[in-house]
Amino acid sequence: MSLTRQLISGGFADLEKSARFLDAPELATVDRERLLSDLAQAADPDLALQSLVRLLALQPQLRTLLDGPPSATFPLFRLLGASEALAEFLMRRPEHLDVLSTRLAPEPEAVPAARLRAALMAAVDADPEAPTPVAGRTGPDAWVALRVAYRRLLTDLVIRDVCALDPLAWLPAVGAELADLAAAALDAALAVSRAEAATTHDPDDIAAVRLCIIAMGKCGARELNYVSDVDVIHVIDTVQQPDTVQQPAGAGLSDETAVTIGTALAAGVARVISASAPEPALWEVDANLRPEGREGPLVRTLASHVAYYQRWAQNWEFQALLKARPAAGDLELGERYRAALAPLVWASSERAGFVESVQAMRRRVSENIPARDRERQIKLGAGGLRDVEFSVQLLQLVHGKVDESVRVSTTTAAIDALAAAGYIGRADAREMGHHYRFLRLLEHRIQLVRLRRTHLMPESSHARRALAKAVLAPDEPVRPAPEALMAEWARVKRDVRALHERIFYRPLLNTAAHLSADDVRLSPEAAQARLAALGYGDPRGAMRHIEALTAGVSRRAALQRQLLPVLLGWLADGVDPDAGLLGFRRVSEALGTSPWYLGLLRDSSSAAERLCHVLSSSRLITDLLEVEPEAVAWFGNEDELRPVPFAAQWAEIRSKMSRHASADAQIRLVRLTRRREILRTAICDAGGLLDQAAVGRALADADRAAVLGALHIAEREVFGDPRDRPEPPTDVLIVGMGRQGGREIGYGSDMDVLYVHDPRPGADPAEARKAAETIVARLGVLLQQRCTPPVLAERPLTLDAALRPEGRQGPLVRTLSSYREYYQRWADTWEAQALLRARPLAGDDGLADRFIELIDPVRYPARLDPAAVREVRRIKARVEAERLPRGADPSRHVKLGRGGLSDVEWLVQLLQLQHAGAVPALRTTSTLDALHAAVDADLLPAEDAEVLEESWLLASRVRCGTIIWSGRASDVLPSDRRALEAVARWCGYPAGSAARLEEDYLRLTRRARAIFERHFYET
Repeated sequence: MSLTRQLISGGFADLEKSARFLDAPELATVDRERLLSDLAQAADPDLALQSLVRLLALQPQLRTLLDGPPSATFPLFRLLGASEALAEFLMRRPEHLDVLSTRLAPEPEAVPAARLRAALMAAVDADPEAPTPVAGRTGPDAWVALRVAYRRLLTDLVIRDVCALDPLAWLPAVGAELADLAAAALDAALAVSRAEAATTHDPDDIAAVRLCIIAMGKCGARELNYVSDVDVIHVIDTVQQPDTVQQPAGAGLSDETAVTIGTALAAGVARVISASAPEPALWEVDANLRPEGREGPLVRTLASHVAYYQRWAQNWEFQALLKARPAAGDLELGERYRAALAPLVWASSERAGFVESVQAMRRRVSENIPARDRERQIKLGAGGLRDVEFSVQLLQLVHGKVDESVRVSTTTAAIDALAAAGYIGRADAREMGHHYRFLRLLEHRIQLVRLRRTHLMPESSHARRALAKAVLAPDEPVRPAPEALMAEWARVKRDVRALHERIFYRPLLNTAAHLSADDVRLSPEAAQARLAALGYGDPRGAMRHIEALTAGVSRRAALQRQLLPVLLGWLADGVDPDAGLLGFRRVSEALGTSPWYLGLLRDSSSAAERLCHVLSSSRLITDLLEVEPEAVAWFGNEDELRPVPFAAQWAEIRSKMSRHASADAQIRLVRLTRRREILRTAICDAGGLLDQAAVGRALADADRAAVLGALHIAEREVFGDPRDRPEPPTDVLIVGMGRQGGREIGYGSDMDVLYVHDPRPGADPAEARKAAETIVARLGVLLQQRCTPPVLAERPLTLDAALRPEGRQGPLVRTLSSYREYYQRWADTWEAQALLRARPLAGDDGLADRFIELIDPVRYPARLDPAAVREVRRIKARVEAERLPRGADPSRHVKLGRGGLSDVEWLVQLLQLQHAGAVPALRTTSTLDALHAAVDADLLPAEDAEVLEESWLLASRVRCGTIIWSGRASDVLPSDRRALEAVARWCGYPAGSAARLEEDYLRLTRRARAIFERHFYET
């Protein structure tokens, strides 16, 4: 067989380079066939060969090992093919080459923690049996000695690891030994630090300070990686002075002095481990999990720790304490620390905001992954190690407060404990444990190559091929392709995500439906505790809903049992899971056994997720869905969610009205159509398919179609059937004003209107007026009256004619000529301003054209008198002083408050009054269109207009979000945290952003107000 074919079959990647290394003089006397056979055992034969040649060049005596039996060379090649960094360590420290002669047992055995500690203490000349060991070495000499001894022990562990016949089964022992080795290094470093601190502090005082280093995270859980920061917390106390007279602990040494010495010792430990020295640092000692994080003191007394966690600690800090373990220093003090804090840890799931803090922490982990690394993340990505750890820790915190059997720190042990206690099904526990070990094994093998902290799947095909071999047993004859590894990794990630649903929610269904589950059924108390920890405020009520949905043997119940584990999770991610679950039950009961509904939930996960999001975030939409449940089908079809244009709505309304003779039946159909289109718009809005401007237009079109339908019904009642009635005495026009005229309304907005009529030639003016008054009066009744059957969950449309000439004191409806005379002779400036938003909605088209022709000179004057400008400003000031509700915070009122809707609209309208006569682009009823036109005409700086637009849009969005969330209109930015969170999500913010919305709104409106004042009052 040619050398090339031998290299390919042996798993080499760089054939040319490897062939050159095989010809190196260091290998001249080595049996090539034997060498290639040995190299084939390595995960990365190329790396093993190169490292071997480099080692032989520095240490020729290694040549004797190559002549030994295969059992003697096996550890060498497995190590060199797994870790370039440890090969370089042996090159730097050839006196430790004897570690390669380690005899391997059929099954690896872990080195006891005491032996590791003794070895590292000996390296720095410290007595491991002393109560407070002090090193005989200091400075870089001690640091190097400790690091070299650590790496020798690490090399010994790696050899046992990469030669293990079952690496997955051996992995927990590897993590435990790595944690014990790290703890031993911390203890030896503390001995060195004590010796170094003696140059600046009294040795007796140092001895009197009891310091315990609490290991956190993976080191605390004894499941450490090969390369990882070691998270620690430092706790101190002082030694009890022996005396015939009882003295308090630490008599003679003040807390201030003890903290100073303790800080010096803790800083010294980090220096010994990671400061620059001839031998590289081991890892970073990370104390940022301490109380107050980076800003807090490095060390605290035990009493100070307890006080902090009792009064100030955030929820995530108790989750972190699940892993706390006394690792180095005074272990008795560490046990007192753990015992003092354990009750707080196991009660933490009952704290306010616990669920939100856990969810927020998981989101932060995901959000902090760079986009380029997201698909390569083994630890933090979807279906990664963090998903397993968070799932297990949440279950521990939920059930551990009453069940001490699950109070374990290691993830694999916690999975077993949760299964043994019945909180996880045994099959799920086996699968989760296997997947967790598989992901950890990937992480270990990747880190081993260069001993660098990484959790990313390598990108090169060569590195992936080596990794695929490295995770298999060493006697595995197959060298798998990198594609096989990636496919297995993808499968594991999918399974991990699915396991979360099965582990958390399936047992709840088994309990509620009284099923004989093969895996697990929770007690009612445990089920309710789990629901509470997942965010359900009324766990007992939630269990009732689950039971109602899943009980029985019907197809619907069976499918609900299949779907609810997923749906409950999506509902729990919402703002109000309880309301969401209740809404889901109501909708499900309304739809009964409709096959399309169950099929939609089963076959379209995106539709089901959208539905859950809406149900747990919107009272308004939930109420509408309950009475119009067929609209659930829209969630699976984005085309159905698009707003229906006004013309299509009107055509549908005309068609429906033509099939019914009675006015009651006709108006009910009109109002049902409006309710349906509001729901359609809201669902589309919830899905992010509409911007705020499009929402306003869609809602305005629905209102306009309803008004036009009501007008036709009213005219038919007054004038008779169009086919056989005489010519009516007058034409009627309804003009939209305010935000309705600008097509900028929100959910549940009233409609500001003007009523105009124009008698036909020859008609009796009194008869015409009476007919017009009857029509507009009937119009309001039709849109407000109770229908039979009622239009449930409707927000009836209220018509408000307060903007008419002379206000509420003037006639409700006027002739066109009366409007002309009034506007020419008596109109105030505010009335011209109000006409800026006038838009014909329903009625005679010719009359609409004549009315617009009449009002355009009024609202777009050729020149605005300075007195009129002053009047606009005066009225604005009066509105702010008189119309803002008593006690309302101006900074939070979205309509009349600082920088809100009113400020932006009044500034735009003043510019229109001043300049629309000369700038045609300003002749629009749309606030944003007029704002853009003002920028184009150099009437406003673009940067100022951008702030005003952003503020106006956010205020409009907040206003809509408030009614969507609660079903009640409000013009105030909520102060209640849950309501603010709901509005924040409606505004497009990620979960947990209530405070961020509040901050953004207050900052943005403050800037908008400054711009408003500068342009409105000063120019």
